[in-house]
Amino acid sequence: MRNLLKKKIVVPTLALTIFFTGAAFQSDFFEIAKQVEIFTTMFKELNMNYVDETNPGDLMNTAIKGMLNDLDPYTVFMNEQDVEEARINNTGDYTGIGATVKTLKDKLVIIEPFKDYPADKAGLKAGDEIIKVEDVVVATFKENAGDLLNGAPGSKVNVTYTRQGKTQTATITRQEVEVKTVPLFDMVDDKTGYITLTKFGRTASREVADAMRELKAEGAQKLILDLRGNPGGLLLEAVNIVNLFVPKGQLVVTTKSKVEKYNKTYYTRNSPLDTQIPLVVLIDGGSASASEIVSGALQDLDRAVIIGSRSFGKGLVQRPKQLTYGTQLKVTISRYYTPSGRCIQALDYWNRDKDGNAVRVKQENFNEFKTKNGRSVFDGGGVQPDIEMIESKPTPITKAIVKNDYIFNFATNYYYKNTFSNLQDFTFSDSDFKDFKTFLKANNFNFKTKTEKALSEAMIVAKDEELDVNITSDYNKLISNLNSYKNKAIDTNKKQLTGLLENEIIKRYFYREGLYEYYLSHNTEIKKATEILSNTSKYNSYLN
Repeated sequence: MRNLLKKKIVVPTLALTIFFTGAAFQSDFFEIAKQVEIFTTMFKELNMNYVDETNPGDLMNTAIKGMLNDLDPYTVFMNEQDVEEARINNTGDYTGIGATVKTLKDKLVIIEPFKDYPADKAGLKAGDEIIKVEDVVVATFKENAGDLLNGAPGSKVNVTYTRQGKTQTATITRQEVEVKTVPLFDMVDDKTGYITLTKFGRTASREVADAMRELKAEGAQKLILDLRGNPGGLLLEAVNIVNLFVPKGQLVVTTKSKVEKYNKTYYTRNSPLDTQIPLVVLIDGGSASASEIVSGALQDLDRAVIIGSRSFGKGLVQRPKQLTYGTQLKVTISRYYTPSGRCIQALDYWNRDKDGNAVRVKQENFNEFKTKNGRSVFDGGGVQPDIEMIESKPTPITKAIVKNDYIFNFATNYYYKNTFSNLQDFTFSDSDFKDFKTFLKANNFNFKTKTEKALSEAMIVAKDEELDVNITSDYNKLISNLNSYKNKAIDTNKKQLTGLLENEIIKRYFYREGLYEYYLSHNTEIKKATEILSNTSKYNSYLN
């Protein structure tokens, strides 16, 4: 029997009641109490005596962020606004303008207005830059300016925005917004159904189940589940979605922690919808957490063929812990393991490089595991698809272009220069791609490869060792070859860049609904999935 001890420590301005169990924690208790007391006394003295005025809230936020920076990026402090955003993300319901908005220092950028929701009805378009909300100038607002757009259903908010250099105004009537986790399901052909799942909110498994039933009623005998770009969400919803395809009582995921009560095994608990329907799951580098539980479990159980590119590699589980004044700590409590026993965590946050960055688990350190049918699968770096598609994995130059919003900004300009009345009329031509290259050049696009950085650092060391004269010629030749590669890289990645440009441009004209419709007939991964599902022997060969 463990002894449950309770001890109360009183420190200046702070009273802490700490419950602890086990010998290991008892040995740490004095050190924890000591450090808390040191911090609180220091914090009080600093705020009382510092020569200039201090903001206790800002100082504390800095201290908290500094402490958490040494851990993984998923262990975070959440203020009241963050807690509300997390609730919205899980439920899919909120009151606002009905658009994805990016918050920058001096403006709010409309990324994507949802069809027939307030922002769309008010005439706002992707690329519009909101500079003022009511009388509040975004550039001078110190809090999260995006919160200014939220409010009670039926209330109005006046915004001032710029579009293509011109300043305009709009009045938006807020309303309750329901963001579905399954924005589209449809038939790819007369026998193949397609479901896209964008996140694992509280309704995810129900929406997928409803979509399956409707597709089967329409004649679907095979199914594609698209988890590309799905960052995850609720673990139990992942278990429930796996349960749609496998029998009751099947192990789906195990969580392991240093705290015994967090060590759990999750089994399917319901009767499945269909354990026989041939299934393909699409993943990419944006598929994380719950997406990896679903794809990893279905792969381990030989229940689905996985197509795309290696998933993100997040094998860590978080749980919110209530703090005072409506705040929370979302803390990593355990690692999760798929049915075969593998943890797909890719980054090691506890052994960092000399620059303090988390290191990726090296392939030579991957461990081999076996699926139900004896196929080899590996841990350490996300879920590796059974069929890898080069198009699904962004190259360094593609990442640089996307990161700097060149795709988004070009699509904005394209929208105001071209007109399409229906989706079938849209094509992105070679001439359009040439215009994109001109756009990149006009905006001084350049990216520095890791190789260049390494060579530059090597030359600095060479100069210190007075070896630079001997290797300068070779160095210049290498840099020249790298520049030649970079000049050709855009053309080399034309197919991947064209796909990203098409996706962004189509959303401008036909919303996300139009993009998914376009996917069904044009997307390479969906075509590959349909091809595999149409050949029973080929499909089975990947599972055996």
